[in-house]
Amino acid sequence: MSPAPARRPSLRRRLLGFLLIPVAILLVLDILLTYGVALGYSNHVHDRDLGNDALTLAKMMGNEQLGGELTPQARFLLQYDPNGNGYFSIVSRQRGFIAGNDRLPPATRIPAVGAPPELFDIRMDGHQLRAVTLSTMTGGHPGDTLVITVAETLSDRHAQARSILYLAILTQSLLIVCVLSLVWFGVTHGLRVLDPLTRRLARRNHELTPIGGPDVPQEILPLTRTIDALFARLRGMLALHDRFIADAAHQLRTPLTGLSLHVERALADPDPSNVHDALTHIRRLNQRAARTTAQLLALTRAQAPSTDTVEHLPLELTRLIPEAVMQRVHEALAAGVDLGYQGPEQALSITGHAASLHDLLDNLIDNCIRYAGRGSTVTVSLQARPDGGANLVVEDNGPGVPPELLPRLSERFFRAPGSSEEGSGLGLAIVQRIAERHHAEVIYQLGEEHGLCVEVRFPAPRIRDDTATAHETPPAR
Repeated sequence: MSPAPARRPSLRRRLLGFLLIPVAILLVLDILLTYGVALGYSNHVHDRDLGNDALTLAKMMGNEQLGGELTPQARFLLQYDPNGNGYFSIVSRQRGFIAGNDRLPPATRIPAVGAPPELFDIRMDGHQLRAVTLSTMTGGHPGDTLVITVAETLSDRHAQARSILYLAILTQSLLIVCVLSLVWFGVTHGLRVLDPLTRRLARRNHELTPIGGPDVPQEILPLTRTIDALFARLRGMLALHDRFIADAAHQLRTPLTGLSLHVERALADPDPSNVHDALTHIRRLNQRAARTTAQLLALTRAQAPSTDTVEHLPLELTRLIPEAVMQRVHEALAAGVDLGYQGPEQALSITGHAASLHDLLDNLIDNCIRYAGRGSTVTVSLQARPDGGANLVVEDNGPGVPPELLPRLSERFFRAPGSSEEGSGLGLAIVQRIAERHHAEVIYQLGEEHGLCVEVRFPAPRIRDDTATAHETPPAR
């Protein structure tokens, strides 16, 4: 049984989650706060009423006509409570307990006569009580003082607080429902601002033009800019692909046509000498086509957009360049060319890609071997610059090129007029592209002995975040 597919993330669910969850938490906090405020208000009202009851009882007991005694009617009203939540006691300093509940605990501090009533909390029969006490003079017994205490349970206070809470919850719930409805409506309709962009993308076929426009919301501009940058890279890759096809067609047309002619020649005349001559030409044209294809692929790799700079690592040129020159010595000897190297003894490093630099040096050496001629000398030298960079110089003493043609040497398919050697005209173009990938500068100038001198100026190595020193070695050839 295959597992159920994971639910796709939803921007609407995410926005609603960020909005609704905090609203629900605020609602709970609001309920707690409302109940606390209602209970505080209820306590304030009941404390005030409790104090007024004590003052009323004190005035009644201080009436000279009553003589400090309670009438039966007053006693009934004070002791009567339909909920059984009211308590009082009247204690005389001279006569002791007079009326009320004799088990009512006294206050820890009895106020003086004429002082405001004192509120305090007590417990009786397992109930928490709120009480008030005061002192007053009696009318019928001069010099006697009465201590009056009135108390009640907290049930009425909590009941009143709950009533206020229920009323507040009802009104606030209606308000919250309205707010959530507005949030839902706002999120749903707010996301419709993306509809023009969606319709514009849906109408496209194979276009890779930028998708940004004045109707793109500011919040998704980073996304559209990233997509536009991706489209730009794709356009570059497609242009590179088209250019490669055009270059291949341009360069392979001549050797393929020659191959076809020599095959027809061999088939038309089966004479062994003619067949041998045709096969010789076929082999030469095949080698030319193979080299042209390799050069086209190398140029395509050099022209491809760089994805990232992490592939560029510290390279020790004083080790990499001599090894690359040694691999071409046998080929140079076969062509009658004296190939040599000159470089500093101390280490010289740059930041780059070893395989690309190997291709760069290969094309420079190959260009010298092909066009300098037999008996010529080719010197590869490495020089340190004061700014920390490095200069790679490849110089020959061949016929060279006219000074006015030096700026065109890096053009694709350009070959100096009058050259008898076959070539694709891509070698120095590859050198130029690889140098650009390494932020280097290529300078073409005449050599000291009428040859060609190519100087590649590499910048100082970039400082990496990590302290590890990594060195790439060129692939075996």
